Amino acid sequence: MKIMKNHTILTHNAVRARTVWARLKGLLGRPALSPNEALVLSPCSSIHTFFMRFPIDAIFIDSCGKVLHLYSHLKPNRMSGLHWRAKEVIEVPSGTIEQWKVQVGDILKCEEDDNV
Repeated sequence: MKIMKNHTILTHNAVRARTVWARLKGLLGRPALSPNEALVLSPCSSIHTFFMRFPIDAIFIDSCGKVLHLYSHLKPNRMSGLHWRAKEVIEVPSGTIEQWKVQVGDILKCEEDDNV
């Protein structure tokens, strides 16, 4: 799956977690996220980093892909707020929000790759 902003591909290395089990497991047990790796939790309106081993960035988006809220460098054993309008959360390595220059109000598209 790819994530795009303004027709620019930010990453091809994204996976969508749709099932209850996949969303519950999330990044637990992982030593880290690789650069430009992303986990898209769908549906999702809040997250936690309990029992995780590394900080992450989290991007909350609505059903149209509009960025509603950003969490940079969310450390282990923390919780995000509850964002009622959010439909998905994109979890990426810490520092990615800055690297991708994502801001509240931007539109991000999470799409299956054409060759799938």
